[in-house]
Amino acid sequence: IDKVLENISLMADKAQKSCIRFRPHFKTHQSAEIGNWFREYGVKAITVSSVKMAKYFAFHDWKDITIAFPFNLFEVDQVNELASEIHINLLLENLIAAHFLEKKLENNVGIFIKIDTGAHRTGILPHQKEILDELIHFVRKSEVMNLKGLLTHAGNNYDLKGKDDILANHKKSIAILNKVARRYQAQFPELQLSIGDTPGCSLAGDFEGVDEIRPGNFVFYDLMQFNLGTCKPEQIAATLFCPVVSKHPDRNEIGIYGGAVHLSKERILNSKGDPLYGRIMDDSGALLPEENFVAHLSQEHGILKVTHEIFNRINIGDTVRIVPVHSCLTANLAQKYLLSSGEWITNIHNP
Repeated sequence: IDKVLENISLMADKAQKSCIRFRPHFKTHQSAEIGNWFREYGVKAITVSSVKMAKYFAFHDWKDITIAFPFNLFEVDQVNELASEIHINLLLENLIAAHFLEKKLENNVGIFIKIDTGAHRTGILPHQKEILDELIHFVRKSEVMNLKGLLTHAGNNYDLKGKDDILANHKKSIAILNKVARRYQAQFPELQLSIGDTPGCSLAGDFEGVDEIRPGNFVFYDLMQFNLGTCKPEQIAATLFCPVVSKHPDRNEIGIYGGAVHLSKERILNSKGDPLYGRIMDDSGALLPEENFVAHLSQEHGILKVTHEIFNRINIGDTVRIVPVHSCLTANLAQKYLLSSGEWITNIHNP
């Protein structure tokens, strides 16, 4: 709990010092109780990744929610229901969805236009001026859609190597977003700029022109963030406790009950270029040497490769503490949390 609260405090303080809105992404923890911890740091507006998640947090008294996923036409009825109760911001990147909303919306919603600043997942590319012009002006004239601003996610930060590269890409992403905004500043001076990725928001101190940040993974951090240089081991707040079910001394391998359905198939490469799906943390919260890692996953099985010393310290019937590569996915799969206080809390899957 202390690590989570410290992570929240640091990010909230950074936003406050930069005079920008802190709209954290709740897709990582997906928990009403953990969400309430954010209120202690002045958070009033949040981000989610699905309509289902928006409904869950709206039920738990969050009144200002951005769904940071391109609008899905099949969910318009649920959006209408939500928009009748709270303030909802939707994400648009094409005129087809905009025309559909204009016909089907029954209540006003906010609209952010998704800009692709280099991740190439979704969004309008900055040079696609005609598409941007049409979409922005269409939304601006709508009676049910309120143009809020431009939004991006520098997901390509996760493909970079180290702090310097991430900071350079963060700066580039913000510069692109500001350049697009300047094209419309005279007509729409109220346009807000929204960015959101944990690597950039954790490492950077410069948010020039930005109105809000939407990081999510920082609440727990994970092995991927540590590998990028985004966090220290002592900031990693969520680990998976896995029972030891087998030992194989001929190959220094340990079998655990913790497979792909618990850790996902996300992986990173160690210093030797071998794929790893998690690392072992001891009871003090320190990462064991890199030679001790989750080497293979099947549906329920996990296989640990360990040194001879660590092999002799771990017994069948013990539990090992695994740091996941991607805490968002592991938290989603685990569906509940054992707090350091000994209390169990649930998330969206066990409301």
